[in-house]
Amino acid sequence: MRKGAKAAIVGSVFVVMVGGAGYGAFNIVNAMSGGGGAEGGGPAPARTGPPSSSEVKDTSTKFFAAWEKGEPAAAAALTNNAEKAEPLLTSYGGTAHIGGVKITPGAAQGDTVPFSVRATVSYEGRSKPLDYKSELTVVRGVTTGRALVDWQPSVVHPELKDMDDTLVTGAASAPPIEAVDRGGKVLTKEKYPSLGPILDELRAKYGDKAGGTPGIELAIHHAAPDAADTPLLTLAEGKAGRLPTTLSASVQAAAEKAVGKYPESSVVAVKPSTGEVLAVANNRADGWNAAFLGKVAPGSTMKIASAATLIDNKITSANGPAPCPAEAVWQSQTFHNIKNMPPNDNATLSESFARSCNTAFVKFADEVKVDSLTEETKDRFGIGLDWKTGIPSFDGSVPASGGPDTAANLIGQGQVQMNPLNLASMTATAMTGAFRQPVIVPQSLDGRELARARGLSASTVRQLRGMMNRTATSGTAAEVMAKLGGSIGAKTGSAEVDGQARSNSWFTGYRDDVAAAALVQDGGHGVDASGPLVAEILRAG
Repeated sequence: MRKGAKAAIVGSVFVVMVGGAGYGAFNIVNAMSGGGGAEGGGPAPARTGPPSSSEVKDTSTKFFAAWEKGEPAAAAALTNNAEKAEPLLTSYGGTAHIGGVKITPGAAQGDTVPFSVRATVSYEGRSKPLDYKSELTVVRGVTTGRALVDWQPSVVHPELKDMDDTLVTGAASAPPIEAVDRGGKVLTKEKYPSLGPILDELRAKYGDKAGGTPGIELAIHHAAPDAADTPLLTLAEGKAGRLPTTLSASVQAAAEKAVGKYPESSVVAVKPSTGEVLAVANNRADGWNAAFLGKVAPGSTMKIASAATLIDNKITSANGPAPCPAEAVWQSQTFHNIKNMPPNDNATLSESFARSCNTAFVKFADEVKVDSLTEETKDRFGIGLDWKTGIPSFDGSVPASGGPDTAANLIGQGQVQMNPLNLASMTATAMTGAFRQPVIVPQSLDGRELARARGLSASTVRQLRGMMNRTATSGTAAEVMAKLGGSIGAKTGSAEVDGQARSNSWFTGYRDDVAAAALVQDGGHGVDASGPLVAEILRAG
């Protein structure tokens, strides 16, 4: 099987002609029969409103029947996106070699029908049962007024996410792997659920190098290049190759437990002295590795790099002035602090950092160059370089954007894009002074070239660590970090996102030789959700 990458496609509602007759023929026959026709013999007006319970039952029953019989065109014609439904339904009995399909519907819950599937996958003399549960929703067709199955790939199998995903059974695209942590403990998706997509990526990239041999499996094949197939069922076991990783089973277990408490959360922990990733975990409905691939504004956690920019450009210092007014205006845009923060015209940078004063940083926008923050994050922290972690990752973006974004970027809004991996690495650099590109498999495994940056001076490190320690002991992160011993530091953050009721919650911190960063989407302030998450991991690390 080939490899592919997920590509999210926002589909429209299609009117599709099926089998040469399609909906047009249906409407003609319906009108000629007089069933429900308008007065004078004209066609009946399209029905509106939610489907009735009888329509939900009728549509779902017909859809299930066509699916069971292996009639993909007929089943697709009962959906609101036949153009996308038919190829996937065709692959079900075709390239996936799934037969003997028996679908058992459950009790409808309004317009949603849960169901279970029992089938058999057969390939080259090997067969294995396939059992799973899914659900479908019946909606009113926009143009036809018919009751139709709202097409989602997950109708066919709950692991199918993207519109152009297909199912394939055959020789695996890569040999299986036995991934082990830094101490030799085996890492499985059963024990560490959020590692599932990551282990698939590791298998796709390193399966051939780990010494295994491929088996035969049913898998989801993704349409675009470079992403791993997702195995669903193994018909014949291959030989697994042993793959070393930098992960720590104990820290990973803590990360799994922590993200389980917060929906839509992601976290990364790294070892600052080496750049090795100790844990990566996500708790997301879409199963996406947002911890490595996310691209969202990091809020006030960006002030770590902004403070370094001010220090390295000799604009101010940790003990130098950084007044914190109630509001600040930059190029007609007004910036505020969090509610109830008292102004302080005599504040130092250390105090404004520990209190997370937005206006203090915005006031420096006229003293930094448009590209000052961009150059600082790239040259000192390695942001925006080509990271080769061992699996796909996004290495951050801090564009040299002018106008109001010059100020907004300083407080982690504007055009800045980060993820927990980037932020954990930034914290590690602030703590040690050296940028060590994060890795999840040892560089020695494939000799890949890692990104390089010059890091920070001893003076800048001393000031950043002092400010982060102050934040952790008496600033905005004090409540979360209170019970952690050792050498500690932290920075809180929240980022406003259009369309969300609450801001995204960000938090990053270090304790001895562990640095961690977390994002909880729609989680509120940094201490509300991501802070406790990071503290739990630092405690375990």
